Amino acid sequence: MKKVFGRRTRILAATTATAGLLLVAGCSSDDDGGKKTTANGVELVKGGQLTTCTHLPYPPFQSEIDGKVQGFDVSLVDLVAKDLGVKQVVLDQPFENFKTGGSLNSGQCDLAAAGMTITDERKKNVDFSDPYFEATQAVLADKKSGISSLAGLKGKKVGAQAQTTGEEFAQSKGLNPVSFESSDALLNGLRTGQVKAVVIDYPVVQGWLKNKANADAFQVADNINTGEEYGFTLKKGNTKLLEAVNKALADAKADGTYKKLYEKWIGPYDEDAASASPSATS
Repeated sequence: MKKVFGRRTRILAATTATAGLLLVAGCSSDDDGGKKTTANGVELVKGGQLTTCTHLPYPPFQSEIDGKVQGFDVSLVDLVAKDLGVKQVVLDQPFENFKTGGSLNSGQCDLAAAGMTITDERKKNVDFSDPYFEATQAVLADKKSGISSLAGLKGKKVGAQAQTTGEEFAQSKGLNPVSFESSDALLNGLRTGQVKAVVIDYPVVQGWLKNKANADAFQVADNINTGEEYGFTLKKGNTKLLEAVNKALADAKADGTYKKLYEKWIGPYDEDAASASPSATS
């Protein structure tokens, strides 16, 4: 694991926050003199706000738009913050910091929302919310590469985002993918010819291909259902906040808010496929 402050941690205003964009070297002190406060019985790491760790950019789940972090994950966590009577503030950090539970255990954030797949290995370090999204992996390739399937990646220069299940999946298929720090860097690597194809979460591809120039040059060569589900992560044993997160997800699913947000950020919503849980198919 990298040092928590191996790079400058960015605190950004989420959609419900009013603060401007800040750059800091660490965590700021609490407004109430460093004491932890509670909202609706939930203890938070900083008074008056729900602090969310993420790794930017990862559209459509979270990305910086007009100076604010916005996206599907952000909108869902906003619902939790609203229930708690606080605002959401987002911290941009390396993915591994909160995947391993480091940022949560050190009190930098209350939860992490980063399109993170629920796995048994990660459950050793963090508690996951109920699943809120079912994801598939996609093979995105240059149309001139001749790649038309997962099998076609053999012998080709392939990319994947570091520390993700996409990278793990590619490795499990005998590939040796070039690692990129973020989805943005990964897709730029494909665009600039550093790699001929990438293995990446399909919802990210959906948004990227809405750009005509991208769609003209690149295509989905394969779509693989890996059975992945996304969840928000919390410090182990943070039962009250976990209950609040799960309640907000369930309420959003029941009153139609989830569907509305899904269609805004992701696309058409398959309600039948999503009826068993707060997640939906992409």
